[in-house]
Amino acid sequence: MPASRKILASIEKSSFIRKMFEEGNERKKRFGAENVYDFSLGNPNLEPPERFREVMLELVQDQSPGTHAYMSNAGYPETREAVAAHLNKGNHCRFTADDIVMTVGAGGGLNVVLKTILNPGEEVVIPKPYFVEYNFYLDNHQGTASLVPTKPDFSLDLEAMAGALNERTRAVLIDSPNNPTGRVYSSGELQALGQLLTDYNKRTGQTVYLISDEPYRKIVYDGVEVPSIFDVYPESFVVTSFSKDLSLPGERIGYVAAHPQISDRSGIIQGLVLCNRILGYVNAPALMQRAIPRLLEVSVDIGAYQRKRDLLCKGLSEAGYEFTKPEGAFYLFPRCPIEDDVAFIGELREENILTVPGSGFGGPGHFRIAYCVSDATIERSIPGFARVMKKYR
Repeated sequence: MPASRKILASIEKSSFIRKMFEEGNERKKRFGAENVYDFSLGNPNLEPPERFREVMLELVQDQSPGTHAYMSNAGYPETREAVAAHLNKGNHCRFTADDIVMTVGAGGGLNVVLKTILNPGEEVVIPKPYFVEYNFYLDNHQGTASLVPTKPDFSLDLEAMAGALNERTRAVLIDSPNNPTGRVYSSGELQALGQLLTDYNKRTGQTVYLISDEPYRKIVYDGVEVPSIFDVYPESFVVTSFSKDLSLPGERIGYVAAHPQISDRSGIIQGLVLCNRILGYVNAPALMQRAIPRLLEVSVDIGAYQRKRDLLCKGLSEAGYEFTKPEGAFYLFPRCPIEDDVAFIGELREENILTVPGSGFGGPGHFRIAYCVSDATIERSIPGFARVMKKYR
């Protein structure tokens, strides 16, 4: 047997997203790329901002000695200082470089946090629908997911979250703006969640952490703002990357920020730094670390994603689809007109429309559309969406 039984089982359960992405490549070969409407993978179609190119040209021409050597496992001090200063503009607490660990993207950052805080068998409460890779990250560190429902509009169900807390709970993990729904959790929701966890900690003597996964923080629409968890709860971490707002998913650069008043701050920070090393990341990419301080106030044109959202929402609404309009990210999560979401996306596939079943995100009866594609792809796909829906109207 070439691979372990556990990995073979994980392959069977692995992300439907990648399977659809691979099928999309095959269909493009058969039918022509312009005739396949691939909404399967959240791979930004916008190119990085011009400022990124300018910064990279400057950096690759720098011949200073040691620019490609090892640095502290936490990252370059000047990079962490710049990130801390950036966070200080939008939070009431005051960060220093010591509260920041540069990571290999948000995925790397989440693994670093989970390895730092989890004991074997402990649980992390996650509202669903959710990013299914969290299951694998938790399994990496002998943790388990405790999934709780959200409300019909995908806002937090605080009563369900309270009911999920128990002696094995180590953390709550949220994702805002959310993948796959595009929901942004409101200030009121986060304040209520922070109070819920504060009260629980006082009553039980436990420390339950709050982790916020925020790679889509800058991708929000209609004047919506993403509130800070740091303003509502001190036992907290933010994990983020520059994959989406700078269109750099292949560069794998992100960071973890720990609340400056987190319990056992010294132990937590030392744990994050150690785990960054022993998980095999060693450190975040040096070249990208040197670029980030110059790009913290830069992003792609968010208006382009809002235009894509509006094109898609208008077309699907006219075709009879039901959905909650996303406030951020670049995903739409409509209801299927039938209960079997896998069967429904199979019908869409016959129109060369590739989407992902909601059951893969813990949201059966829905399907996810990643609209980080060309406007033409959206416009050309609408008749196919309409033809499939017409069968059920």
